[in-house]
Amino acid sequence: MSIELVLAGCGNMGHAMLAGWLNSGKLAAGSVFVVEPNDALRTRAQALGCQTGTSAADIAADAAPKLVVIAVKPQVIREVTQQYQRFGDGRTTFVSIAAGTPVATFAQILGPRAPILRCMPNTPAAIGKGMMVVFSNPLVSTETQARVLDLLSASGAVATIDDESLMDAVTAVSGSGPAYVFHFIECLTAAAEKAGLPAETAKLLAMQTVYGAGALAAKSGEEPGELRRQVTSPNGTTAAALSVLMGEDRLKTLLTDAVEAARLRSIELGK
Repeated sequence: MSIELVLAGCGNMGHAMLAGWLNSGKLAAGSVFVVEPNDALRTRAQALGCQTGTSAADIAADAAPKLVVIAVKPQVIREVTQQYQRFGDGRTTFVSIAAGTPVATFAQILGPRAPILRCMPNTPAAIGKGMMVVFSNPLVSTETQARVLDLLSASGAVATIDDESLMDAVTAVSGSGPAYVFHFIECLTAAAEKAGLPAETAKLLAMQTVYGAGALAAKSGEEPGELRRQVTSPNGTTAAALSVLMGEDRLKTLLTDAVEAARLRSIELGK
């Protein structure tokens, strides 16, 4: 079977996305070649039925993959991408899920004819509940973009942007966002314990409340503000709590400042 997709890197995110593609039937295992120097990580790709190698040199000389997905840490992105320069003739589209690495960096390495998509996923993609945002350079065909978006949809929701500079805001909101929610769960758990609940019960209440509220917001079709109003009885317990969170726009201001700090740091790292 010919190679449709080369996956460079099979760490946690790469493996999760690969498993999603195969389990959903969007790719056949035999059409995927995984390049992974780590023996243990390469073995689990083999267990999925994929062709594997330790470097790009192991890919057949006459191979012409439609897609090369770069799923390695930003620190080694240049070193790894250079191994794929022979596919930079325009026939292969490159997809990067490396945070903070602009399309221009890949174009500099791969040459001016390479179609390149840059994707910002987040960690819930590992369980098919992620948020993926994609920017494409003008060389990516409409057909190929549609194929990539379909593949990414196996890992969660997918959105596109036309201005790459917005990736810094994307990173600050959905890329880093899971950490904000995890910390909220930590804080709500601590507050529940202080209110007298046992530790395990406090943790369960906090996690399930965040999970359930998020699922309801996603599926109800109602605006989050309307859902908040439906829970808030006049002069009730929820209203008392929201007077603390919403008074003087406390939580809104705090989150706005947090997102801006992350966005500015993303810009710094990109340089």
